[in-house]
Amino acid sequence: MREIGIPHPRLPLPAPGQEDDLDQFLSWLGEAIPMVTTLGIREMTREGDSLAWALSLTPSLNDKGTGFGGALVAQTTLLGWCWTTLWLRRHGLARDVVVAEATQRFLAPVTGDYHLVCMPATEDATARLAERLELRDKGRIALVQRLWCGDTLCLEARGDYAVLPAS
Repeated sequence: MREIGIPHPRLPLPAPGQEDDLDQFLSWLGEAIPMVTTLGIREMTREGDSLAWALSLTPSLNDKGTGFGGALVAQTTLLGWCWTTLWLRRHGLARDVVVAEATQRFLAPVTGDYHLVCMPATEDATARLAERLELRDKGRIALVQRLWCGDTLCLEARGDYAVLPAS
């Protein structure tokens, strides 16, 4: 049981040169952030610079029988946090990440199970983050999250995620 004001223990970093086990990370995330277990995440996958979730709509239904905007926004924000945290972990860094700014555009109703994809907003975003971390011990990265219901783009979100200085 999580306690208010008490940080959850960090997941140990993967061995140098190895990727995180995404199932293990998702399990840890559900312990660290209790609402994760109710989001309907069925699968987490990584392909190149993108991180994706496959989700069930049922936990996020609104009164109209479609996706509840607040739940969808929480999911896009959390996926960006996961992307940033996993990128840091691949680089041997156990750092705190916070969302600094986020915006969303709702384009179509979410009417069935869906998937979210997160990726850097620009091609040089990861290089710029690495440079800032090296020079200033902190940095920010802009990410884009897109929610797809079948072939329909239903939501596009953008977020700036801040990597805090080492404590």
